[in-house]
Amino acid sequence: MTMILSLPASPPQAPPALDLEARLALTGAAMTARLAEAAVAFEVNTAHLPGADPVPHIAEAVPPRLAPPAGAFRTPIAVLLHRALHRIESDGWCRDALHDDQGAVCPVRAIRLEAHGDRALADDACTYLLARIQADFANAETIPSWNAQQTSAAPVLRALDRAAHHAHTHQQ
Repeated sequence: MTMILSLPASPPQAPPALDLEARLALTGAAMTARLAEAAVAFEVNTAHLPGADPVPHIAEAVPPRLAPPAGAFRTPIAVLLHRALHRIESDGWCRDALHDDQGAVCPVRAIRLEAHGDRALADDACTYLLARIQADFANAETIPSWNAQQTSAAPVLRALDRAAHHAHTHQQ
C-alpha cells in the first residue's frame, strides 16, 4: 500500500513588494551586467583591427563656430589662447617649425607673439594648452610633438578654442 502525503494547500503568495531603492539596485546590477557583456563583445569584434584602441576624434574640418563677441573672454590665459587661435587663422599654420617663409606659425609661436613679450603669461598659456591637449591625447608629450603629428590646422585650432573656453570657464 502506497501512502501519498500531501501538504496543506496554501494560497499562492505574491512576491514581496520592492521599494524604490531595491528596484534601483536591481536595475543597476542588470545594467552593469549588460555593459560588461557589451564591452566584451566590443573587444572580441575589434580584436582583429589594427589600432582599434579608442582614440579621441577631432574632426578634420573646423566646424563653423561663432566668434565670441569682443571681450567675451576675461581671463588672461583665455584671451591669449583665443588671440593665438586667430593668429593661426590669419597667418597660417606651420607644422614642423616655429614659423615658415610664408609667415605661418605653430601654436607655441602664435602664443608667444600674442603674449607681446610677457614670457610668464606665454609659458602659462602653453602649459595650459598642453594640459588640455593631454586630456584628449594622453600620449602627447609636448605641444610641438603633438603639432607635428597633425595633418591639418583643424585639430590645432580646435585645441586652442577648447583650451580658451576651458580657461575662461575655470577662471585661468
